[in-house]
Amino acid sequence: MQHAIAIECPPELLLGLHMNAEGFAHYLKQQAAISLFNEGKISSGSAATWLGIGRVAFLHLAFDAGATLLEDTADDLARETALL
Repeated sequence: MQHAIAIECPPELLLGLHMNAEGFAHYLKQQAAISLFNEGKISSGSAATWLGIGRVAFLHLAFDAGATLLEDTADDLARETALL
């Protein structure tokens, strides 16, 4: 079962963005998926499925938007490589 969420949007905003309501809804959905992925709240696979695209395509979108896959520190790297 899917749920729809309605967001009020003044016409001036759409005009200023040069988007129609459908295009703006798609943009917001994409940005939400990227943000939730970047915050670690959903996986790239879940985000891709939600957007109806492949996982690699989603990762390209997310990275182009500034998302990072891993945020390891120098300590994390030292701990991981100490066993090698």
